[in-house]
Amino acid sequence: MSTDAEELKTRLKKLNARATQAKMDLHDLSEDLPTNWEKILEVAQRCHETHAMLMAARKEVVR
Repeated sequence: MSTDAEELKTRLKKLNARATQAKMDLHDLSEDLPTNWEKILEVAQRCHETHAMLMAARKEVVR
């Protein structure tokens, strides 16, 4: 496996872990509502950004 492919695989693993954690953070927040309702936008934005990065990285694999 080339270095670029290895780096992309490592990047995907890290992004996937971050996306999973962001999803769980959003889920946990939703279960505790209305407690911490002020954090909805912050947590949702972080989740959206993380998943967007993951999807972009996955597209690189397809190329």
